[in-house]
Amino acid sequence: MTSAGVSDAVASPPALSRSDRLVIGVLLVATFVVILNETIMSVALPVLLTDLHVTAAVGQWLTAGFLLTMSVVIPITGYLIQRVPTRVLYGVAMSLFSAGTLLAALAPGFPVLLTARVVQACGTAIMLPLLMTTVMTLVPAARRGAVMGNISIVISVAPAIGPTVSGVVLDLFGWRAMFWVVLPISLTTLALGLRRVKRIGETSSTPIDVLSVVLSVFGFGGLVYGLSSIGHTGEGSTATLWASLAVGAAGITAFVLRQVSLQRHERALLDLRTFASRTFTLASGLMMVMMALLLGVATVLPIYIQNVLKLDPLATGLLLLPGGLLMGLLSPFVGRLYDRVGPRILLIIGTVATSASLWFATGFGSSTPAALVLVFHLVLSLGLAFSFTPLFSAGLGALPARLYSHGSAIFSTTQQLAAAAGVALLVSVMSARAADLATSGQSAASAEMGGVHMAILLAAILSVVAVAGSIAVRGGKAETPL
Repeated sequence: MTSAGVSDAVASPPALSRSDRLVIGVLLVATFVVILNETIMSVALPVLLTDLHVTAAVGQWLTAGFLLTMSVVIPITGYLIQRVPTRVLYGVAMSLFSAGTLLAALAPGFPVLLTARVVQACGTAIMLPLLMTTVMTLVPAARRGAVMGNISIVISVAPAIGPTVSGVVLDLFGWRAMFWVVLPISLTTLALGLRRVKRIGETSSTPIDVLSVVLSVFGFGGLVYGLSSIGHTGEGSTATLWASLAVGAAGITAFVLRQVSLQRHERALLDLRTFASRTFTLASGLMMVMMALLLGVATVLPIYIQNVLKLDPLATGLLLLPGGLLMGLLSPFVGRLYDRVGPRILLIIGTVATSASLWFATGFGSSTPAALVLVFHLVLSLGLAFSFTPLFSAGLGALPARLYSHGSAIFSTTQQLAAAAGVALLVSVMSARAADLATSGQSAASAEMGGVHMAILLAAILSVVAVAGSIAVRGGKAETPL
């Protein structure tokens, strides 16, 4: 994650005050907790499917629903940050997250657990932009690089250790304990933040466009629900699929038209003039592909490791830990390389490594050694690490300063949408293929392996699009007045 377009400090800026450092520290801890929560579900999903008696196509909504909620809420956070005092907004965010965590720990079944995940996502969606806005406001321009580097490490390490934490807790205590472990940490940061977080910047009375919010819910929700319906079988499933996709397409079309109208008066929820930049548009599209691959594969891979290779949750978490840590540790290094060589070389390396690892994984079977899975995950993580920072930096760097906040919001929103769609699409394809093979008489293990193979093959095909697009990305300098 790299700050772009801000370099106006000439003299050596003053050091941050102790209170400012404490505020940023509290927000970092809170953000670490909410991001950790995003990835602890991946290893737990096979256990939850069995315990809650739901199929993979239904169970994947615990991840897809979380990400979809974030994609709807994140655009609203810009309005909230402008209207609501920082301390109050922080309290709302962490209270929502804590309430969702408690509800998840007590959930008697899948519907309540899904509701809890949605509540958690509302808090998470507020915390991420709140942290970034606070840093940009409190930290002098000449010192932002170092602070953003620390943030990048924290945000990278949280998802890296999520699967391992999940595996250890599952192995020792069961899936509910994942939420009981997180709850006291979130409550502590809530209490500390209410005491220490202060008002950042000035609030305004800019009205929110409710119609834009409604249209985004129908647009993004319809699209992801339609993709998730691919894995369902039975009478009426095809009609549901196409109806959902039609509602999603209509909703997104109406949302875009509404933003074009509102941006003439500087009232758009998302200012779409950012897409006048070729580099931003290309980087945004590639970011969506890479996020879909990341979260989709991260959901399918633990199912393969546990249900096909028969490793327990603890072993699964430990197997995935090195790759996750590698991605986190490489982030600052890739950021420094970006400043020296620009985005194109890094993106070509990243997308080629990602694609090569996925094509390699299409050869996995029920007797594949765990060591090969580890190698695959390490190369995949390397490829993703070399892709995300250049895409984010080049895309936002191509925008004028006045559109930076809108570009950041669009990146965040489309990332969550792509991640939700990637999870829904790969898991649905896996489920549909497994069901077809089971119907044809193959054993349950063989059918599940066939489903995993189809999902990985689809991911590999999508990765080729990213490789082609990476060649066209240019440096991140502002291109036009827009």
